[in-house]
Amino acid sequence: MSHPSRWTSRLALVGIATLVFAACTGAATPSPSTPTAPPDATPVTSAAPYDGLAYPETGEAPCGVGDYTGNFKKVTAIDAKTVEFQLCAPDVAFLAKIAFSAFGIQDSDYIAAHMGDGSILDQPNGTGPYKLKAWDRGSRLVLEAFDGYWGEKALAPNVEFRWSDEAAQRLLELQSGAVDGIDNPGADDIETIKNSGSLAFFEREGLNTLYLGFNTTIKPWTNQKIRQAIAMGVDRQRIVDNFYPPGSEVASHFTPCAIPFGCEGNDYYTFDATAAKALLAEGMAEEGITTLTTKIQFRAAVRGYLPDPPQIATEVSQQLKNNLGIIATPELQESGAFLDANSAGTLEGIFLLGWGADYPDTSNFLDYHFGPGSGVKFGKPFDDVAAAIQEGGSASADADRAAAYGTANNLIKEYVPAVVMIHGGSGTAFLADVTGAHASPLSTELFSVVDPGGRDTLVWMQNAEPLSLYCGDESDGETLRACEQINESLYGYEVGGTKAIPSLATECTSNADLTVWTCTLRDGVKFHDGADLDANDVVVSYALQWDANHPLHKGRSGAFEYFPGLFGGFLNPPPPAS
Repeated sequence: MSHPSRWTSRLALVGIATLVFAACTGAATPSPSTPTAPPDATPVTSAAPYDGLAYPETGEAPCGVGDYTGNFKKVTAIDAKTVEFQLCAPDVAFLAKIAFSAFGIQDSDYIAAHMGDGSILDQPNGTGPYKLKAWDRGSRLVLEAFDGYWGEKALAPNVEFRWSDEAAQRLLELQSGAVDGIDNPGADDIETIKNSGSLAFFEREGLNTLYLGFNTTIKPWTNQKIRQAIAMGVDRQRIVDNFYPPGSEVASHFTPCAIPFGCEGNDYYTFDATAAKALLAEGMAEEGITTLTTKIQFRAAVRGYLPDPPQIATEVSQQLKNNLGIIATPELQESGAFLDANSAGTLEGIFLLGWGADYPDTSNFLDYHFGPGSGVKFGKPFDDVAAAIQEGGSASADADRAAAYGTANNLIKEYVPAVVMIHGGSGTAFLADVTGAHASPLSTELFSVVDPGGRDTLVWMQNAEPLSLYCGDESDGETLRACEQINESLYGYEVGGTKAIPSLATECTSNADLTVWTCTLRDGVKFHDGADLDANDVVVSYALQWDANHPLHKGRSGAFEYFPGLFGGFLNPPPPAS
């Protein structure tokens, strides 16, 4: 990736030209007295100095100054195979974060050529075991094994993604043998699968959370008592009993308790219709209203936290009417439009949404939703909640993390930007002759290790079609799973588990206080177009997400929610929404 012609293109198209020459290579400049080789000797040559990028090009990000709330200070390509991340504050979950598929590394030249016109969204160029073969929009997505893959080659020559938001339809396709595996079997179908000699069920731990969200800057959700009343007025156990599979439970905290430090602080509200009615009456009196009419906005996409969206939206609607007298009409929205509106803070009703763990740390749940870079999903972050979350993410001592997250959870309970509902059990199902089948607790099933009974194509049916194949600007689980097969990050997650393990980096090590992380890249890694992986690819891949003013900060929606959500904020953040 350091070929002179490619570097010229990179300077022209990407525009982030910080060159690190002798300081990075340690090469000395010959003096006039240096002897030259005799004519009959073999010439001695040395490698050209590596043209390493740094971001920002000069200086560092202004940690804690002005409107910059992010934790990235600088990213530097020290040499072709070494990248240094300087942070403003310690980050104990750094390795788990960079393993996430939203931070997949892209070839910098390919980004420059394909991000501006949006072609990167459906013409990916990753380093993964599979590459794109065909995408018939609305029908199927077909991947083929990448012959030049650096690691263990994929067992199945092809993987075909199909989708249906109907659990019954997914099961029928599996029973008929039309597909080899499905995601999220319906709660009523799991026993059928377990009792079938031709099928196998793989349970997925409920590392997820269903919630009812509010934009706290839109009336009447500006009133905290109204939000608290709804939190007390929904019978969450009834919903679990009637609509969720075994392994599901009423949530005591926003983060599942299986995740360390997730359940510090006080338990959430218990169902109390009488107290809820009284509190709602107080809040409505303060707002000068006698009736409350709203929407329950949701999408049809099935998730572990939401196994039957229409039924559960209807159940919540009926409970709000019967328990509190609130008229809340379910409103189904197209999945991509719903997620974009949530990111933009334009959902005006109660929105039914949830979260599945991307990595096993409390910061994944709390930072993304309530941290300083969480955006306007719930109107705006609460400053004291964000401060407690930042403290929890930077503390190295367990006691300090526990105390900070306890404070954050207590404040989330008090302010109720979201009603914490349910941690849902879920799983996958496969034909019994499929080997290597598994369910990832992070919903990142890796199909390269799966053999579909010797067949050429592993056919997988999930709940929805991917939105794009550039996941730096996506937050949808179905989309992220597809990206996982094509693109890779510096670290990854073990198959069927949550441990962060080296991937494109052989290792990333930190200094003593966890503020500087140095990553060594793996040799011999090629992108699907034949380009070689080098450190500049890492710098550009992170810089375009980090800097909201970067010329390649494009993507599908342009929201790039994960970077500020997990790393505290954008460089050059956009102005607050009005």
